[in-house]
Amino acid sequence: MNLKQIKWQLFESQPSLDQAAVKKIISLAESSIKARGKFYLVLAGGLTPKNVYTLLKNIKADWQNWQIYFSDERCLDPSHRDRNSTLAFEAWLNHVDVPMQNIHVIPSELGPAEGAHLYNKTLSQVGDFDLVVLGLGEDAHIASLFPGHSWDNNLDTLAVYNAPKPPLLRISMSPARLSRSKSVLFLVSGKEKQTAINRWKAGDAIPASIVTCNNGIDVFCFNVS
Repeated sequence: MNLKQIKWQLFESQPSLDQAAVKKIISLAESSIKARGKFYLVLAGGLTPKNVYTLLKNIKADWQNWQIYFSDERCLDPSHRDRNSTLAFEAWLNHVDVPMQNIHVIPSELGPAEGAHLYNKTLSQVGDFDLVVLGLGEDAHIASLFPGHSWDNNLDTLAVYNAPKPPLLRISMSPARLSRSKSVLFLVSGKEKQTAINRWKAGDAIPASIVTCNNGIDVFCFNVS
């Protein structure tokens, strides 16, 4: 990723970052639906987007035309509290009228190999996304792509067997598939992320630096510089 294509935006508070993220998501949803009839959105994993989801549940939107995907998932039971999909449903999706058939959960309970295989089939029916939302881990990982690992970028979805943090078994979109989006938005909060941000700005070969976007990448930051 050419660092000149990254738009770094610093916020003075977590609420201001969250509100800006919601505004961007809704704006892109409206323009995408107006232009093409659908809005294709990929959700970040982990706790990073929880506040954004909580705000989205109170927004009036054309939910019927949203298509929602997940950047990664942990290989746990479908209702496990640590699944990314569980967080998204509890904070947001259970409270709005997105049709269930439009929410494409990764079937990670089947294990890395089978779950990734089936999600590859799902994504093969989808063109470019309209927006991919990502977080950034303290160790500089994104989705379930970790520094020092290698990936088959010919696949849309990857089986992960050796994540350096639990659970070890996961499923993740590949860097190439995450890059197939009209917009990419990173949400990064907390001083514990500063080292990862420093590595990114220094041009280190971390997963975030492999994700690209023709329209540039937005990074919304709070409590990091």
